[in-house]
Amino acid sequence: MDDNPIIVEPVTPVVPEAPPRAFYQRGFLAEWAVTVVLLLFGTTTLVQAFVIPTGSMEDTLLIGDHLLVDKLAYAPPGSVSTHILPYTEVKRGDIIVFRYPADIQQTFVKRCIGVPGDRIRLVHKQLVLNGHRVSEPYVYHKTEYLDSYRDDFPSEPNIHVSQGAEDMLRHHVEGGEVVVPPGGYFAMGDNRDSSLDSRYWGFVPRENIVGKPLLIYWSYDAPTDALANPAMSVEHLVDLVEHFPSKTRWRRTFNLIRGYPLQ
Repeated sequence: MDDNPIIVEPVTPVVPEAPPRAFYQRGFLAEWAVTVVLLLFGTTTLVQAFVIPTGSMEDTLLIGDHLLVDKLAYAPPGSVSTHILPYTEVKRGDIIVFRYPADIQQTFVKRCIGVPGDRIRLVHKQLVLNGHRVSEPYVYHKTEYLDSYRDDFPSEPNIHVSQGAEDMLRHHVEGGEVVVPPGGYFAMGDNRDSSLDSRYWGFVPRENIVGKPLLIYWSYDAPTDALANPAMSVEHLVDLVEHFPSKTRWRRTFNLIRGYPLQ
């Protein structure tokens, strides 16, 4: 099974970028049961391998993490399959894999922050969701300065944003908040200061969502160029032969990937 790079391209640093409500999610044993079934019987129709080449999901997902993605998790259920397969709705806090709206040939991984109907804004880096501040223990802020667009969002862009973001800012902002439309989702990276995400290209259409990561089956300390640039594949292979034991992050092997419930 070939690894396809999930592009989580960061924005350069000089340019931007109450306990939680309980909700249904698979228990630990159920997660492992689904994982084992997919590993034993899955094809690319059910599960697919991807590799993380960049750092916008750090430190949840690292450059060089190789993931298995459950492509059935969010699939629309049929009249029979809905009773035997673990379909779920996309929820706030889920980590999702999706086709980049501005270029569907690229695959991104981000965290779903808003579902249809949600109201979102950032105030000095703090997420305000549906009128209240929420805790995001998975978020890392790796720059100390405040950016007028990235960290106090929505506001007037100080860099070029895509047509999707322009449409979002023009038609989906009410009372200083972005309102997620039907069929759309708002996604951001956990490395919040260096993530090319919905702030810059708009909403993720439901049909673009591929699935959710199940687990890290292997993690290898390699640079972005080696993972994202096919021209360096030979050099990467040589590096693997020479440094496989020392550069493999053994503690991350077979770690399950879970979302975090956002209220």
